[in-house]
Amino acid sequence: MCTASRLLSDQTIAAIEELFPCYPTRQAVVLPALHIINQQLGHVPPQAVEELATLLGLAPAQIQDTLSFYGFFKQDKPQGKVRIWFCHSLSCAARGAEELLEHLCATLGIRPGQTTPDGMFTLEAAECLGLCDGAPAMLANDTVYTDLTREKLDQIVQSLRSTAS
Repeated sequence: MCTASRLLSDQTIAAIEELFPCYPTRQAVVLPALHIINQQLGHVPPQAVEELATLLGLAPAQIQDTLSFYGFFKQDKPQGKVRIWFCHSLSCAARGAEELLEHLCATLGIRPGQTTPDGMFTLEAAECLGLCDGAPAMLANDTVYTDLTREKLDQIVQSLRSTAS
């Protein structure tokens, strides 16, 4: 594969290859490899699927099967630097999540499923984050936030803006 037209960097390929000894088959490497690609590119476009299939010696359809099963991965465009998953389960809804989500939408200027024009935030609605004891809750990249209020949301967004810039 010509490196000039490759989408996956040498670093990404090396990180995927480091997974090989940890899994019994190349098929088992698909999901963690998709996470690595998603982290690098912000999404997993069709060319990355092709390159991963070649690297793993699998059919692109095998990669696509795994990719399309998980709502976490997007193929059409990069996600924001910060992906916010806002829980709207019954527990969170009972504690005001819907109103807080509307406040967050107004603050960011986007709706769930959208990315801010500056590419900073992508907002996603989550069915359940399993954080019912801290409802309402959200996940921003790898950080959990619980017992949310409007004021707390404003502080979190301000903090995320300053650290993700």
